[in-house]
Amino acid sequence: MAYTVSRSDDEWRESLSDEQYAVLRQAATERPWTGELLDEGRAGVYTCAACGAELFKSGTKFDSGCGWPSFYESVRPEAVELIEDASLGMVRTEVRCANCGSHLGHVFPDGFGTPTGDRYCMNSISLAFSADDQPSGD
Repeated sequence: MAYTVSRSDDEWRESLSDEQYAVLRQAATERPWTGELLDEGRAGVYTCAACGAELFKSGTKFDSGCGWPSFYESVRPEAVELIEDASLGMVRTEVRCANCGSHLGHVFPDGFGTPTGDRYCMNSISLAFSADDQPSGD
């Protein structure tokens, strides 16, 4: 897929921390219960840590007990790319940023009690958060 934001591997390495690069560009997974955004409860928007594209609204975040930030839907269906992932001896659905192709996590159809039934289980390090009460920078 052709992405709006396209960088060379060297450019990604320069713009991301080593940990971010491993997760966002090499599809690694951060350890559960370690992410800075896991317990974030303020109103706002979650964006891609690699390119800044809007991905999730805080109102769709819920505590799934899995150790990673969980959401029941993206801001728009076209904000994320869903790809079959048959690694680790099982079939899962990988979630990537549709703007830059960065790995965000996986979506599972086990979000019982959510309006969609989905649990977007995202790596905290793949996301940035902007609270509604933060200055816009204008």
